[in-house]
Amino acid sequence: MTATHALGLDIGGSSVKAALVRGDAVLATAIRPIDQARQPGAVVGTLAAVADEMRGSWGQVDTIGVALPGLYDADTGVPTLLPNFPAVWHGYPFRSAAEEALGQQVTLANDAKAFSVAESLLGAGRGHRAVACFVLGTGVGGGVIIDGKLWRGAGYAGEFGHLSVDLDGPRCGCGNHGCVESYASAAAICAAAGQASVDKVFEASRAGDPAALAAIGQAVRALAAGMANVFVAIAPDRIVIGGGVATAGDELFGPLRDAVRERVLVADPDLLQVVPASLGRFAGAIGAALSASSGSGLADQS
Repeated sequence: MTATHALGLDIGGSSVKAALVRGDAVLATAIRPIDQARQPGAVVGTLAAVADEMRGSWGQVDTIGVALPGLYDADTGVPTLLPNFPAVWHGYPFRSAAEEALGQQVTLANDAKAFSVAESLLGAGRGHRAVACFVLGTGVGGGVIIDGKLWRGAGYAGEFGHLSVDLDGPRCGCGNHGCVESYASAAAICAAAGQASVDKVFEASRAGDPAALAAIGQAVRALAAGMANVFVAIAPDRIVIGGGVATAGDELFGPLRDAVRERVLVADPDLLQVVPASLGRFAGAIGAALSASSGSGLADQS
């Protein structure tokens, strides 16, 4: 059976990232900016333009997956919650509009779930049976992959940003109190440190800035508590961490690994593998492609 060409398109806050995948090989990647207004019709136009470029270079594209930065109705393909996009997206017939513009069926995926599938199948979790992924971006997302399949549970499994780690903590955007996201998202870290970006926060921490050091310490404690809870609940072979916050590297991973080990006392500490993602900024696009072609359990189709 001939392997298919699967195109993945990942919609971010400022760009569309694309990856063309055949089997387990990434053949090509591309990134195209989107207009700052982020209107849905214009974004759909960018998706179509990128797809046309890939077809022009590689010929037929057999399947297309699109990763959305939020939640959507699986039956209708209509976005229901895209926190960092204009309100006009809510109720917009995205999937049908995308299919008309691209000229073929489109598979939708949540961006954090797409990242999780990509890293588990082709990235830092490859070869492991059970993988839990955390995506540390503007918010905190994630996913659980077991035997190469996304575990949905009742539909929301892997929303690690909304694990409660402080019963009396601040109110989260989800309405709960003391969620991991309230402390460990890029937005929360920057707000606590009084800095414009996570890079600036870590730069300030290296200079000994008390607010930056406190913000990072708070984020590490919240993440460690959340990851310890995940390990105690499902004992994944690996916990993979990606997203913009994870680019801090050892400044984050060193104290985080130590903090997780201190919180998990029911297992051999050597079983706790907390590793950085390996696919870089195209992981979401790769996962979207896989969602459309591999039966990863990620997909929602029309």
